[in-house]
Amino acid sequence: MDKKKNDFRADFKILDQKVNGEPLVYLDNAATTQKPQAVIESLVDYYEHDNANVHRGVHTLAQRATQAYEATRQKVKELINADSEREVVYTKGTTESLNWIARGYAQKILQPGDEIVLSYAEHHSNIVPWQQVCEKTGAKLVYLDLNTDGQVDLENAKQLINEKTKIVSLAQVSNVLGAVNPIKELAQLAHKNGAIMVVDGAQSVPHMPVDVKELDIDFLAFSGHKILGPTGTGILWGKLELLNQMSPLDFGGEMIDFVELEHSTFKEVPWKFEGGTQNIAGVIALGKAIDYLQAVGLANIAQHETELMEYVLPKLQAIDGFELYGSADPAKHAGIISFNLAGLHPHDTATALDMEGVAIRAGHHCAQPLMKKLQIAASARASFYLYNTKEDADKLVEALIKTREFFR
Repeated sequence: MDKKKNDFRADFKILDQKVNGEPLVYLDNAATTQKPQAVIESLVDYYEHDNANVHRGVHTLAQRATQAYEATRQKVKELINADSEREVVYTKGTTESLNWIARGYAQKILQPGDEIVLSYAEHHSNIVPWQQVCEKTGAKLVYLDLNTDGQVDLENAKQLINEKTKIVSLAQVSNVLGAVNPIKELAQLAHKNGAIMVVDGAQSVPHMPVDVKELDIDFLAFSGHKILGPTGTGILWGKLELLNQMSPLDFGGEMIDFVELEHSTFKEVPWKFEGGTQNIAGVIALGKAIDYLQAVGLANIAQHETELMEYVLPKLQAIDGFELYGSADPAKHAGIISFNLAGLHPHDTATALDMEGVAIRAGHHCAQPLMKKLQIAASARASFYLYNTKEDADKLVEALIKTREFFR
């Protein structure tokens, strides 16, 4: 990391506050990341200086807004090593991106008896859209099992991905277990059987280098608010030939080419998918967030999180009654730790930690099939990011020990 460990915090003013009389320790980054000042200022700057609709005006404000809006596409292209900025579609987030893939592409090609392969560890946004598609097409869902580290079991995948498989859709990183899946090998297996590989990158793109060409995947979805950007922004990347086969789901202004009384034609990819007035300020600010990440370096962020895991996991496991879900190997955690304290409901654990200024998540994490597989109703989850420190990790450990003692 280019900056010293505490320098990043100065860029995130929200972290400089007290919660319940204690300095804030923010460890809910898997839900949403905080925003550096440059991103926040970008939102204000757009509305103060360039507030105009994109693509539609010839006046100066409209031209400046359009230029900044389209510049983010190029930044996304470079971030994930796509072939073209035309492969980058703006959405509201990972959920909308996956829905568009399911309904705009998969629903057109699937037939009764075809199979869509998921895993037990998927977020609901990578389950529910496929359930809906299956109801409409007669396709069938198949679920891959997990190994002891919480990763998709490759041997199981080799048995279940076959000539019936048309879509394989998996998270690169589990939002509960923090396990990193072998996406490249799974993509090869999918392609060998003539299937399309869809990747939920919500928990991977913010935390590690993701190269769509090196992975040889077909679609990728991720959210802006998890990579330091604004809420309501997201990216759908797809190979251009597949995006050309996809149908738009939002119809109206901006995405059209010509409108006749009985028929309309649409613009080229990616603009045919972006009907209506978009979240222009959010997209521009997302570009600033990507600038920030690129300056820090995704490989550096991954290394920083691994070092934090190496530091904190042994301390957590030494706490009486600490129950860890997923691998105990720090190198196999992408900054996410899900756990429970024996005898305590995770909501009680999270509430107790909040009183100590430590913000974590508790619940089923939009992953109820995985909770059932783990034979629990819910868990607590601490998730780290580039601005977290070993001091934050120590405060988490101290707060959990204090909670354990209080509830004895």
